[in-house]
Amino acid sequence: MRKIKSRGGLILYSFSGFGINLLGVIMGTYLCSALMIGGFEQADIPFHTFAQKDLVIAAMWGVFVLIAKIIDGVIDIPMAAFTDKLKSKFGRRRPPIVIGLVFLITAYLLFILVIPNDFASVLNTVYYWLILTVFYSAYTLVMVTYYATFTEIVDNEKDRTYISNVKSIADIIYFIVGYVLVAMMLSKGLNIKIVALIVLPLSLTMLIPLFMIKEKSSKDNSELNIEEQPNILKSFVYTFKDKNFILWMIVFSMMTFGLQLFLGGINEFFSTTHINMVIVMAITFALVPFTLMLANFIKKKKGFGFMFKYILVAFSVGMGIMFGATYVENDTVRLILAIVAGLVCSLSIGSFFSVAYYIPSQLAVEDERRTHVSHSAMYFAVQGLFSGVAAGLATGVVLATLKDYGLCKYIVLISGTACLVAFLTTFLLPKSINSIGKKNYDYEKDNESDAV
Repeated sequence: MRKIKSRGGLILYSFSGFGINLLGVIMGTYLCSALMIGGFEQADIPFHTFAQKDLVIAAMWGVFVLIAKIIDGVIDIPMAAFTDKLKSKFGRRRPPIVIGLVFLITAYLLFILVIPNDFASVLNTVYYWLILTVFYSAYTLVMVTYYATFTEIVDNEKDRTYISNVKSIADIIYFIVGYVLVAMMLSKGLNIKIVALIVLPLSLTMLIPLFMIKEKSSKDNSELNIEEQPNILKSFVYTFKDKNFILWMIVFSMMTFGLQLFLGGINEFFSTTHINMVIVMAITFALVPFTLMLANFIKKKKGFGFMFKYILVAFSVGMGIMFGATYVENDTVRLILAIVAGLVCSLSIGSFFSVAYYIPSQLAVEDERRTHVSHSAMYFAVQGLFSGVAAGLATGVVLATLKDYGLCKYIVLISGTACLVAFLTTFLLPKSINSIGKKNYDYEKDNESDAV
């Protein structure tokens, strides 16, 4: 694969996933919530729900969302093997992106436009579960393939870090669209169905890699310059033999649970606590580019481990302040406390997403150097398996239960606690991960000493 050298090219490539990630936010935060009225104030129900009534059975739906996430995580493995081993005259990466994109958009439209029954029924619950499973599976195929190219489209750690950081900025922009602009449209009287269709064309940003990836035919391995392309079992075993990666999965799973519970239930939290979501999230995200630069500065000085501990603590403290605000009766004071909480969380939000790209891609590169086996997509697939289970528990079982029992204000308390646990587990990480990004640090040398 031809390497991208120019800064402009790297920036453009980093924004490729913008539209697909935005659809993921719309699906996870708004569309799944639109199936139940629980957690919404009466004034918000006409805009935030499909039919102003429950369309799924709450207990079943919570379990089904978890199952969909688990299936999504499990299917990551064969999909990663598929893109790593694909024999095609168009290369390994472009065909899976096209296939996944078609299925993803189709599932997205079916979720929005088709309601089998006009009441809460088993049929509706099963239907939406099946469509959600297809959506997440297609999303996985597209994004695992795209993330796998992060190890191939550049040839050094500096550019890999640059892509991850720019990708984080792209994430912040789609978060602003998803959590500020979409919330504004809903507050102006548009129904979530209309809003979801308005943002759909942005998914076409995923066509960018089709033109920027310069791959030759993968019908032979000559372009890969490696000794072996493993089968799915070998690839899976190689990945799980990387003990540093498994330790990272423990930490990442706890972080994912906390973050996804907050993002998945953010709509309901702000609705039930009568806090203006648009104001809080706009102020929060406005500072993220600067707080991301601060986090990167800390990483250069102290290494990844110190920076990661810092963002986990910041998020936990922010969630604690947000929870405390729910007990304040005065609307103005409550809003001010929520804004303060958002500002504290802004210290961490951007960096949360860069680690999801940066660490697996770095570990995959080092594994390939050691083993001469190219299976970078499997690292993202296994990470997807762990994060899928964590996110399924958070946005399925836990969130559905909180909605059903009218306890949505506890979303932030549970989210903050989960990230505090993640902070404690970071002490399990080896020096070779903790010191990544530190100026003048030799990752490869230290990684070899960890392996011994």
